[in-house]
Amino acid sequence: MRYFTAGESHGPQLTAIIEGLPANLELAPAMLDEQLARRQQGYGRGDRMKIEQDRVEILSGVRWGTTLGSPLTLVVKNRDWENWLEKMSPLVEHTGKAEAVTRPRPGHADLDGAMKYAQRDVRNILERSSARETAVRVAVGAVARQLLKACGITIGGYVTELGGVMASAPAVPYQQLWQQAAASELFCCDPAAEAEMKRLIDHTKAAGDTLGGVVEVQVLGLPPGLGSHVQWDRKLDARLAMALMSIQAIKGVEVGLGFEAARRPGSQVHDEITYDPAALERGAATAYVRPTNRAGGLEGGMSNGEPLVVRAAMKPIPTLYTPLRSVDLADHQPYEASVERSDTCAVPAALVVAEAVVAIELASALQEKFGGDSIEELRRNLDGYLATVRTF
Repeated sequence: MRYFTAGESHGPQLTAIIEGLPANLELAPAMLDEQLARRQQGYGRGDRMKIEQDRVEILSGVRWGTTLGSPLTLVVKNRDWENWLEKMSPLVEHTGKAEAVTRPRPGHADLDGAMKYAQRDVRNILERSSARETAVRVAVGAVARQLLKACGITIGGYVTELGGVMASAPAVPYQQLWQQAAASELFCCDPAAEAEMKRLIDHTKAAGDTLGGVVEVQVLGLPPGLGSHVQWDRKLDARLAMALMSIQAIKGVEVGLGFEAARRPGSQVHDEITYDPAALERGAATAYVRPTNRAGGLEGGMSNGEPLVVRAAMKPIPTLYTPLRSVDLADHQPYEASVERSDTCAVPAALVVAEAVVAIELASALQEKFGGDSIEELRRNLDGYLATVRTF
């Protein structure tokens, strides 16, 4: 499965084309809209969330609620487009009424992109580099989630840190943690930490500043053997890291213990292996069990049958209402950076995007391993493989 996205932050729409989906996968806009609505939630979001109420339109690749095996086209309209017709229209000649943006914002793609693409108006860069693009990526991720769900694989997650405030997840099954996170404005499983996070967001907003944080994504039901050790670009952990790092403002990725593994001796890092036939009765893919999951479900570039656990660190959004210093491209004089509409904190939204890109990468790895032009063929191939794995 591969996909491409197109569109600008204040253009008419965002578009995605997905190629390689199997036929006969149940798919309806409501399934995708649920994830788009989650992306727009979160304490500390900006005014644009009050404007946009994202919905997905499916324009091709689906008939009567199921996929056809042909390319799938998804569209998410920008409701704010009507206010940007003259400034952003691809069809109207430049009239001079749309003032050029010449003050690049520190921490954004503005200056680097302007030099790379020879643009004197930074808007030609910031429109596409905006995190608004993630709206349609979440839609693609929602499609991937449906494919994974059809194969018994589920995804969830929660916020583990925000602005230095650490959250502690209770020792309960992941599904229960996902339910707790869903009931939280910050997708947090620790009520005390959430209250402190909210106070910090309020204080930071009043100061015109922004906050970052850490999100954790977990995946249940993965069969062992997705990815491969034989080439660098087939290693599943490497592919997941690239997918997560492609999200705007993500600056670090961890799998399992992550950086903590560098601080411990090997005896406290590697997961011992036991053999428990009863695990098969509990729904496990294999009788080989790891009492701990410090590796986060990945060993040697492949899934090992344990829950996948990955984390991503998001930097504070660089658009500040107390602007940082910059330089005007027109006269090279120092100025305060320009301000686009922004959030004080978008860490909860980053969780939803992280879940989406993880789902996309896993769906692609699943199809690479098991093939199938229809969902029925894919599931047959998966079932046959699992039957073999259970005999080891």
